[in-house]
Amino acid sequence: MDVLRPPVVWIGDRCYRKTVVEVTEGGDPEFEEENEYNDMDEGGWNDEVCDPFTKLEETDSGYRVSLSIPSPYFKFIIGKKGEMKNRLEKETKTQIKIPKQGQEGDIVIQGHDKKGIFSAKTRIEVMVDSARHKQPFTHFLSIPIVSEVVIGGFEDFKTDVLRECDGARGLDATIFQNPKKLHLTIGTLVLLSDREIHRATSLLQQCLEDLVEPILKDKKLRLDVQGLEYMNDDPNAVDVLYARLLGDQDLDRLQSLVDRMVDKFTSANLMQREYERVKLHITVMNTLMRKDPTGVSVARGRQDGKPPKDRESFDAASIIRKFGDYKFGTHHIDSVHISSRSAVGASGYYQSVAFIQLP
Repeated sequence: MDVLRPPVVWIGDRCYRKTVVEVTEGGDPEFEEENEYNDMDEGGWNDEVCDPFTKLEETDSGYRVSLSIPSPYFKFIIGKKGEMKNRLEKETKTQIKIPKQGQEGDIVIQGHDKKGIFSAKTRIEVMVDSARHKQPFTHFLSIPIVSEVVIGGFEDFKTDVLRECDGARGLDATIFQNPKKLHLTIGTLVLLSDREIHRATSLLQQCLEDLVEPILKDKKLRLDVQGLEYMNDDPNAVDVLYARLLGDQDLDRLQSLVDRMVDKFTSANLMQREYERVKLHITVMNTLMRKDPTGVSVARGRQDGKPPKDRESFDAASIIRKFGDYKFGTHHIDSVHISSRSAVGASGYYQSVAFIQLP
């Protein structure tokens, strides 16, 4: 770890430095939150003695604070047989009330000492943040590429590939994207409550004023969907085949827009940055769709910490040779959506919980 540039985690408006303390048997480092009060003494945890972002409620027996946390995270705070919760209560000298299994509601921290409540709150928030990054994503920031021209071009492409490349290893109709779901993925989100969806929706609306208007300046984005690419080294063993976007200045403006949007969502702790820049490509074939027809294109491993699914690659050499510069059509990019991974709207595209309109 670079001691001058340690890993950090943002919790709301606060930033915490992560310190690697040990490596588990599986090889994953474990972290502890650290700030200027990170020493433990007989009085308990001395972090966050003064937290201007937290409003404590005074009670007859001390103080209390409520945390709005989605119920899927409760198990991480409780721990095996309640061990984590008991440890937190003992070390921070607080009482932590968590809704029963199957129930939604706030987590309530009570105690006589403010610093114990602040410490318990901070540690719970860090645990939730760590757990969030291991959850499979529920939503994603997407740009639909579903104009009639591009859909028609894709359907012709599928027909031509199945006819002219028949016999190529691993090639069949099941690995082609659903044409009504063609899209660009800007980034993935884990939104497990209405409150989190509302936060993401509000942030997307902020992007309209803060980013879309200054970057696009009321000019349309028109890009050619043309050509194919793959991300591994061997065209004879490909898992995902992508369509490229071409458009010079319009492509540069789109790249700037989506990169800045990722900056906003990662700063708000709603998205994890995967790359320095968003990879602008459209999935047209994906071997995961043999078993998972959702078709969400994410160019990376699984988010739940487990190894990638077993998948049978396909031989794309003949497809690249014959259709490497294939023209799917010109598309006007006119919206950005927060799309649900598992639901489909009336149009056949992913169900949108929110969207903004572009020029």
